[in-house]
Amino acid sequence: MSRVGKMPINLPDKVQVKMEGSQVTVKGPKGELTRSIDPDITVKVENGVIELTRPTEQKRHKAMHGLYRALINNMVKGVSEGFVKKMDLIGVGYRASNTGQMLEIVVGYSHPIVFLLPKEIKVATENEKGKAPRVILECSDNELLGMVAAKIRSVRKPEVYKGKGIRYEGEFVRKKAGKSAAKK
Repeated sequence: MSRVGKMPINLPDKVQVKMEGSQVTVKGPKGELTRSIDPDITVKVENGVIELTRPTEQKRHKAMHGLYRALINNMVKGVSEGFVKKMDLIGVGYRASNTGQMLEIVVGYSHPIVFLLPKEIKVATENEKGKAPRVILECSDNELLGMVAAKIRSVRKPEVYKGKGIRYEGEFVRKKAGKSAAKK
């Protein structure tokens, strides 16, 4: 049995789950998420607990069992608590600002980079003196949040010689020694 798949998902108080064929809809205080799942996987909602089962022990069914359990768990967590990604802009002159859903970052190019974020994502920026500028993204959909954060990070990934770039909060960048260190 899949270790992830066999674990039940406990529903918080204000979260409702609806099954319509192979569509799972999860509704809570932070929003509503819908996902289509594989028709082979069965989902049972009883007494505030969601359980997923698979028909056979095939490798594909085992993989889908754990995958859909994790995805539904993320949906439940997203509509009840939400997800947050914090990103730091490390570098001299790097800045971040937002106006509504428009995020503008300056990361050493000749022009500022502008992102128009999806309406599901809440964005905030912090520019405190003495600290690296920070972009804070909040969303109930973990998959969408991860894709948007990765797209922002891809503009200027952390480089290994000086450590400059856009990093996730708590991300460690191992620095390399330069040419002069190699010659000695």
